[in-house]
Amino acid sequence: MYSESDIDGAVAAGVMPREIATAFRNHIAGMRMTPAVDEEHFRLLTGFNDIFVTIAIGLLLAAVAQLGDWIMEPFAGAFVAITAWGLAEYFTRTRRMALPSIVLLLAFVGGVAATMIGVLVHADPNLPDRVNALIGAGIALVTAGAAWLHWRRFIVPITVAAGAVALVGLAIGLAIAAVPTIKNSLYPLLLIGGLAMFALAMRWDMSDRDRETRRADVAFWLHLAAAPMIAHPIFQMLGVFGPNVSIGTAAIVLALYLAFAFVALAVDRRALLVSGLIYVLYAMWAVIHGAGAVDLGWALTALVIGAALLTLSAFWHPMRRAVIGTLGNLGNRLPPVQTMVPA
Repeated sequence: MYSESDIDGAVAAGVMPREIATAFRNHIAGMRMTPAVDEEHFRLLTGFNDIFVTIAIGLLLAAVAQLGDWIMEPFAGAFVAITAWGLAEYFTRTRRMALPSIVLLLAFVGGVAATMIGVLVHADPNLPDRVNALIGAGIALVTAGAAWLHWRRFIVPITVAAGAVALVGLAIGLAIAAVPTIKNSLYPLLLIGGLAMFALAMRWDMSDRDRETRRADVAFWLHLAAAPMIAHPIFQMLGVFGPNVSIGTAAIVLALYLAFAFVALAVDRRALLVSGLIYVLYAMWAVIHGAGAVDLGWALTALVIGAALLTLSAFWHPMRRAVIGTLGNLGNRLPPVQTMVPA
């Protein structure tokens, strides 16, 4: 299976004329009867060998982590980071394998962060909160720098999202170090970070409205990282998982989910819908359970929400067209609603 980035790379390398690439996209869109731009493609597997190699990488990284930990705790993360970078030189830079590249990127940045955390724990785990916040900010900064170096070398789309998450951690760490009591407002801080990441994702998205280049893949991962940072704090502040969910709270949750659906349709990204799904399910279940339908609570909830999501998926394109029509000039900056790729 070839991704949009592969096709774009073939055009850039002169292997395939742009006219042929456009005709190919039109052919696939016509066969699927769906707009090529609306499919939200991203590259995860190039074949079963990706899974085979990923399993082998996981075993190797687990082994070097255990060996490093046997020597000294900080070496576990360091060995993982060094090994992940070395493996990426072949499986990412040479073979361009999708899933192994994602795993190796996460292992590298995670290993860098784990190394510094291991040093901190080994040195003195009982530091004041303000000092811990400053150290956490420093760890986040170094991790973001590691992600940037990895991006410069390998250009794996998920790398930008990993770096952005680290920068959010940096900002939160600095905020807590400056005002220690602000740690009691962690959910609002996460929400602000999620919104900032969503804005960054939209910047990448709007730079490639037709989603034909690697920029669209970068935007996909940024949206995937931003969505839980937006949904989780909002619903947690509403107390959705509290002991008693009232009908009023459930109505607010449903209204917010509808707002998420509007945004998802507008930007043609489904991550917000997935991130908020568990809260809608629980809120509806709590209301149905409280009404006395104890035995059928989950069944009725799954029936209603499942049917609604399937309907949304089936009518995604006409519903998107209606949403874009309400946005005026802003809709012209979002991914187009179309049935064929423009020539």
